[in-house]
Amino acid sequence: MKLVSLIVLAVIIVLLIAIEVGLRSLFGFANPLIYISDPQIGYLLAPNQKTRRFGNRIEINEYSMRSQPITKTPAPATIRVLILGDSIANGGWWTDQDHTISQLLTRALASATKGKYQQVEVLNASANSWGPRNELAYLQRFGSFQAQMVVLLINTDDLFATAPTSLPVGRDRNYPDRKPPLAIIELWQRYIIKDKPHPELQARQKESGDRVGINLAAIGKIQALTQQSNSQFLLVMTPLLREIGEPGSRDYEIKARQRLKEFTQAQQITYIDVLPIFNATPNVEALYQDHIHLNLQGNQVLSQIIERSLLGIIEEVRSY
Repeated sequence: MKLVSLIVLAVIIVLLIAIEVGLRSLFGFANPLIYISDPQIGYLLAPNQKTRRFGNRIEINEYSMRSQPITKTPAPATIRVLILGDSIANGGWWTDQDHTISQLLTRALASATKGKYQQVEVLNASANSWGPRNELAYLQRFGSFQAQMVVLLINTDDLFATAPTSLPVGRDRNYPDRKPPLAIIELWQRYIIKDKPHPELQARQKESGDRVGINLAAIGKIQALTQQSNSQFLLVMTPLLREIGEPGSRDYEIKARQRLKEFTQAQQITYIDVLPIFNATPNVEALYQDHIHLNLQGNQVLSQIIERSLLGIIEEVRSY
């Protein structure tokens, strides 16, 4: 009987080890991206990280960008673009590093400007659930890295984004501040047990006042900072999947969108509203990973839209 118990125990241990190894090697569990708190930005991806999640390679550089390591100052004859954004720009765990919008743009711009510039860099300063105020704070902290062009990539929800806060870090399972000791533990914490509600975070998410107006003001400040650094500013907004087709955007979203349009006209901001473009795109559902995020095909379409505008700006810069 004792021998049987030992055999059963050994089998269980071997099985657990096999599960642990499989979770680590196949899915990247036990090695999630780590976040750090910041009093102004709210939170950042911790710098200098590399991981592979569900087969997708993710790299975070020394400036908390989803980009390869960079120098603060670009090399001569370099086109440098800085993208500021949230999870759509970042790509999340479902997007391989080579399939992010920034990497797709890097290759496209390098091909389109071949022979005119020695190098093209598209920097990706982004994090999940950032809004215009987070992105403004990042720009105030780090600057534009002498980018000739700054692209602010937002979605409709970002018009209603709340103030930056570090409360999710270490409290929300999607914003861990340390790596779990075992892959099995991360699997359990992330997918088995339920996240406990955090009253203070819930209260912050119910921020009162004119959120749309506050976020428009943040966008205006981003524009002003880019102008101060002699950069060109491009604003791009993607729609939620449910906004495409009928019945379309909800009333409060229509009003917010109109305010944004009027704001960009008054501020003379180059603005691309992707909603009408996607409305004219057949089988547009195939571009989405979920109700808000784009998949590889969606990233390719969006990067082509942005590329056309950036090439126009590059030609204007060259003509000066």
